[in-house]
Amino acid sequence: MLDPILSRWLDEHAEGLDLGHSDPQSVLPQLAAAGLFAIGVPTERGGSGGTVLDAIDAIAEVASHSLTAAFVFWGQRAFIEYLLQSPNRELGDRLLGELLDGSLAGATGLSNAMKFLSGIENLQVAATPAGDGWTLDGRLHWVTNLRKGRFVVAAAIERPGAAPLVAAIASDSDGLTRSDDLQLLGLQSSNTAALDFSAVELPREWLLHDDARQYLPTVRPAFLGLQCAMTIGLTRKALETVRSHLSDRRSVLREEEQRLSEELDELIAQLRDGLLKGVFLGEPAKLFRIRIGLAEGAAAAVQLELQASGGKAYLSEYGAAFARRWRESAFVPIVTPSLVQLRAELQRQGRA
Repeated sequence: MLDPILSRWLDEHAEGLDLGHSDPQSVLPQLAAAGLFAIGVPTERGGSGGTVLDAIDAIAEVASHSLTAAFVFWGQRAFIEYLLQSPNRELGDRLLGELLDGSLAGATGLSNAMKFLSGIENLQVAATPAGDGWTLDGRLHWVTNLRKGRFVVAAAIERPGAAPLVAAIASDSDGLTRSDDLQLLGLQSSNTAALDFSAVELPREWLLHDDARQYLPTVRPAFLGLQCAMTIGLTRKALETVRSHLSDRRSVLREEEQRLSEELDELIAQLRDGLLKGVFLGEPAKLFRIRIGLAEGAAAAVQLELQASGGKAYLSEYGAAFARRWRESAFVPIVTPSLVQLRAELQRQGRA
């Protein structure tokens, strides 16, 4: 259950966060003040305990109020998960405190890497050996939670004659340039921008793992599971709104609402069970299908909300929340890995 103060703040600012009218710098401190980043982090690492399933529940709750805030939450919590699963304990010990209290933003720049893992895209940042480390050149075209001031971003990096590596890069690194915020259809206060790397020095102590092909499959279940939470929260809110309009038990829309609710519950159960048992480590296709099913359910739920609300939803005076959820639902299929990329990977695996 979310802190009531945070719930009110999210409801008051959801529209502004989506359209970019609210300060994007305000999101991280609000989430941190409610202790959300510590959820699912072992107590011996400074967290409040629990598992990644608890973090998924928390992101879903935030998403039912604001997908923009949940998107920021996902980026921060995914980066924290990278540290928890990294063999570089010293780096985690150095960064986790500030990530948990929100004074440092964690940006999950591994979307390109996840596409690379499926053979969809080449890595966009390359390393050249330099002393005990490397220099980096390239570009990450779309990264969320690049909070102005201080952030640290994760990236998978190509290197000559060796396996790709995964590293964290601090925002104050010489040669690292953040673009202006991308002009998105929604989620505008999510600090989403591009990063350019020009001879950026990467010391060895900033390595998350020295073999991306080994590390990425281990973090992918949490990466996608936490991402699925955003869709779960959005769908729940849309269906809750549908139910509020169906006062007549004989409503022609009630059967569809019940079907979508049952499908959502089943997908959530599959997600939780697969993460708990580690199934997705060896069978990622099962997780891909859950992600696709959740995205399709979100689109259907928002469409049903429109039908249940009627013409009122199309009036700007009354339908602002619906219009925001409509924009939010348009983001779900394209967030990396997109539904097209997932379906292509499933098709490729089917031919293998």
